[in-house]
Amino acid sequence: MMETKKILVVEDQDAMRESLLIAFKDAGYHVECVPSGEGAIKKLSDGNVYDLVVTDLKMKKVNGLEVLNAVKTSSPATEVILITAYGTIGTAVQAIRDGAYDYVTKPFRYQEMLKVAKNALEKKELKDRLKYLEAEVKDKYKFEGIIGNSGAMVEVLKIASNVSRTESTVLITGESGTGKELIARAIHYNGHRRSHPFVVINCGALPENLQESELFGHVKGSFTGAVKDKVGLFQHAHKGTIFLDEIGETSASTQVKLLRFLQDGEIRQVGGNKSIHVDVRIIAATNENLERAVDQGQFRKDLFYRINVIRIHLPQLKERKADIPLLIDYFLDLYINKLKKDKKVFSNEAMDTLLNYDWPGNIRELQNIVERAVALSKNQIIGVEELPLSMGGFMAHNKNILEKETIKSSIVETLAEQEKNAIVEAMNKYGGNQTKVAQILGISTTTLWRKIKKYKIKPQHEISDNTIV
Repeated sequence: MMETKKILVVEDQDAMRESLLIAFKDAGYHVECVPSGEGAIKKLSDGNVYDLVVTDLKMKKVNGLEVLNAVKTSSPATEVILITAYGTIGTAVQAIRDGAYDYVTKPFRYQEMLKVAKNALEKKELKDRLKYLEAEVKDKYKFEGIIGNSGAMVEVLKIASNVSRTESTVLITGESGTGKELIARAIHYNGHRRSHPFVVINCGALPENLQESELFGHVKGSFTGAVKDKVGLFQHAHKGTIFLDEIGETSASTQVKLLRFLQDGEIRQVGGNKSIHVDVRIIAATNENLERAVDQGQFRKDLFYRINVIRIHLPQLKERKADIPLLIDYFLDLYINKLKKDKKVFSNEAMDTLLNYDWPGNIRELQNIVERAVALSKNQIIGVEELPLSMGGFMAHNKNILEKETIKSSIVETLAEQEKNAIVEAMNKYGGNQTKVAQILGISTTTLWRKIKKYKIKPQHEISDNTIV
């Protein structure tokens, strides 16, 4: 049986106070009322704790802002809703900056108040659950920085925590943007190798002819351009962990060398004739179906069995929507501090839009959108009209950004063609600078590289910087 939520109503108008009491009681809440701000502060000072405080903004002696301050001082987790008149909306907005959940403008319908109260209480419940789970996770798993309290993510953390205490090879699967590298880092930094290097290599970002040299090193003169000996990333990762992202993109010869390392712990530099022993743990990741790649002869079966000792699958963001409000709060705080902005919140309508979106780009897309909203919004409350989502497709919107002055009407046969056209136009516009194009389109450089390869796009300009990292 769920615990009844406690609400304190602070209202100096008798009729309004009585009406709110009846409305909240009929909705199943436990309600207490006081006719003044002084009464509210007395309740709080006596040790009473509420899930929600609904207070009028304009009251004699002690006003709603003072009640808000008292609530946040005594019980920071308690949500506060302000009741305000049109003439004091500016003050209500300031209250939101100071920690209030929302405000309701007089006159209002009680269904409107009940809806806002329900949303506020749901947010508090999520925060309470997150606080409990964070304490549990920090105690049991010590995986700070990973946001999520959905059942799927708690299970991921349990597996990751257990495997961090072993030397087993790990395969992390999941779509782009789900946080595979974050989990890999958590495994490394919670294991006994934490004081040694964590080396990241994106296999898909390396041309096949450079993969072996980057991973295992080469000797001088082994190929054109090898003007001196080079130490590979496996040697740089000695006693630590190497994270092989997009391992499905490795060449056949690289797969052979990876298999040899997993069998006997030795590598051989390109052009070298001696084996080098290195002590390295491998964590691999992929967004591809490696079993299918094995069946199609694109990935070695024996290597697959070697890396698939312990598998951790990260769910898509749309499969863990309970985590979205927590992630939004986290990224809001992150970018408000990073960009030195005043406190901002999303409107209820904007939050509904974010919650109902499918997030094809997963957490990375959500992070980009929150950063954009914080950076560009001039308001304390970020409205739905400020979101870069038409809900018809994120890529389509980004193409409109590139067109700026005019919206060119064109008919495309497929969404894939529309996506390709947007990438081609951006590549031409920014002189082949893949880093800039990825930023404009709101995707990672790895995802951009993969799409360029998929669509066989040949930019008209030379690439002007290091485009893949």
